[in-house]
Amino acid sequence: MRRRDFITMIGGAAATPILSPLAVLAQQTKVPVIGVLVQGSPTPEPFLKALRDGLQDAGYTEGRNSRMEIRSAEGRADLLPERAADLVRLNVDIIVAFQTPPATAAQRATREIPIVMAGVGDPVGTGLVASLARPGGNVTGTSAGGAEVAGKSVELIREVIPSLRRFAVLANEVDPFTTPYLAQLGAAAGSIGVEMAPVMTRPAEPLDAAFETMITKRPDAVIIQGSLVRKEAVELAMKHRLPSLATASLARAGAMMSYAAHFGELHRQGAVYVDRILKGAKPADLPVSFPTKFELIINLKTAKALGLTIPPSLLLRADQVIE
Repeated sequence: MRRRDFITMIGGAAATPILSPLAVLAQQTKVPVIGVLVQGSPTPEPFLKALRDGLQDAGYTEGRNSRMEIRSAEGRADLLPERAADLVRLNVDIIVAFQTPPATAAQRATREIPIVMAGVGDPVGTGLVASLARPGGNVTGTSAGGAEVAGKSVELIREVIPSLRRFAVLANEVDPFTTPYLAQLGAAAGSIGVEMAPVMTRPAEPLDAAFETMITKRPDAVIIQGSLVRKEAVELAMKHRLPSLATASLARAGAMMSYAAHFGELHRQGAVYVDRILKGAKPADLPVSFPTKFELIINLKTAKALGLTIPPSLLLRADQVIE
């Protein structure tokens, strides 16, 4: 070997860093980055816990073989596009979006990164998927069956208040699911001969004005849309002596009743989608799943405070009675 060739070889070797076994393993094993997009109101903590539990069951341990990037709009729907764009800039491997507004914002931000929607209302009606059986794009996941249970919600209020003539709906003006949700509630109201009075608001707005408007419509009860989960809504309903039907978390916080999908099970199911997609499945080919378990929660303490008697037959059907 000529001296010049030998020197070149030695110089090249010196310029190449010596990697430790851990560094070599890190280069060989890519840690998936899971982006999470939430509105921030209602609180995403129960959803995040269920998602983490589901991912743990699927073999993903945060900080070891997966990483999570969470972006919240802090209750402001106008910030969702910016938060979604931030996840796209990070080039995350997948985005999990909680409820319809974040899922819509994520879809508008990217048609390339797979999106798992969690607990959205009407994925076909809101344009998130082409069909439930074959979503067709980069979005799939779980539907909360919101429009489907809307009719049941009206029936339950009627059971508690047989003289029901009109109910109000505190509805989210910026939620794409609101239109099909109100349509289903309106159809249910018409089928039993009662009126529906929608009152629109936004997640970050104070609710006093909305309730003042609501009271002028003289409702016998109020249904609070799922994407407006705020304790303030329950407090104002009690202040105006309005029986309220809301989500499970609000029923535990003072709403009279809740009937909805069991969200713990639904959000853990979202982790199954994440696992399948990270292993190579295409969102377009994964059918949207619906809840298989629903829960009825009755806050007997609130009903008594409002002077209402819950029928014994309804109490027997309840999954939880708060006394």
